[in-house]
Amino acid sequence: MSAAAPLAPGASAGWDAAWAGALEALELDVAQAEHMLTLGHIAHEPPRDPWAPPPGLGPLPAGLVDRATALLDRQLEVARRLAEAADLSRRHSRAAEALRAQPPAVPVYVDTPA
Repeated sequence: MSAAAPLAPGASAGWDAAWAGALEALELDVAQAEHMLTLGHIAHEPPRDPWAPPPGLGPLPAGLVDRATALLDRQLEVARRLAEAADLSRRHSRAAEALRAQPPAVPVYVDTPA
């Protein structure tokens, strides 16, 4: 692994701010997914483009490791909950389709006047 080049004076603050902004964007995406799961449905608007790190972001500053780790934990939990919701939705869809596939009921008894 090569050694990182020394940062210019003031570059550390910009580096931290860039990472903080990137983590904030990810946190907003996770919060939106958590909100959709709370509502029990997915929003009708199309999802945004997948997140991509800003170019030249560099390694994560040590001061943001805890925040990034907590965010990763939230992302993994949301992914697990989304997978469960998708599975439940597929099961409901199959059950509804099975009910629609049944032929109309044929009467078994006929009432006639005595």
